[in-house]
Amino acid sequence: MQRAGSSLVRESDMALMTKAGTEIGVASTKAFTTQLTVLLMLVARLGRLKGMAESVEHDIVHGLQALPARIEQMLSLDKNIEALAEGFSDKHHALFLGRGDQYPIAMEGALKLKEISYIHAEAYAAGELKHGPLALIDADMPVIVVAPNNELLEKLKSNIEEVRARGGQLYVFADQDAGFVSSEGMTIIPLPHVEEIVAPIFYTVPLQLLSYHVALIKGTDVDQPRNLAKSVTVE
Repeated sequence: MQRAGSSLVRESDMALMTKAGTEIGVASTKAFTTQLTVLLMLVARLGRLKGMAESVEHDIVHGLQALPARIEQMLSLDKNIEALAEGFSDKHHALFLGRGDQYPIAMEGALKLKEISYIHAEAYAAGELKHGPLALIDADMPVIVVAPNNELLEKLKSNIEEVRARGGQLYVFADQDAGFVSSEGMTIIPLPHVEEIVAPIFYTVPLQLLSYHVALIKGTDVDQPRNLAKSVTVE
């Protein structure tokens, strides 16, 4: 929960407070990232009660402690993300790709883009690329990829090459140590390295920023997108 004293808190038997404050805009951003954070903290606590290895708990705690500084570093790249947004703000469709626990983050990126910029965007697990989405790839289809430096990186690079071979325009948010270099048809936004356990939280933020800048360029209402309302207030 974001705000103590809300009706949802009062009606709940138990509430985990994110202390994020009221989400004014219809499209939820800080609620999503802080809820992921609180759920990870819950995992750490339950894991301790269930005998989770101390090393795993240490990784979670250390990753969360370092996360604010890493996000600050990432925010210094805001102008780069804004420039990237110029590249496909006039497009009508977009595809988001992620592997493993980055697939739900790709879904969040696609949702934000469609909500506030009105671009039709869909997310797919990168491993499923050949089972349909690859047929959509052409020069007019921007493909946004989240690429942390983890054990799935080489498979993700293979997916990226499949997109490049078909003329797709790639925009890759990649770990700075993942070995990506911008080239024809592929723009790289190198991001600070974070602990793998907190990578889904971290990679959410640049995708939200991307959607924000695309919406500003298109002139759409970032806070009150058309036809939408908060489902918790309007049934």
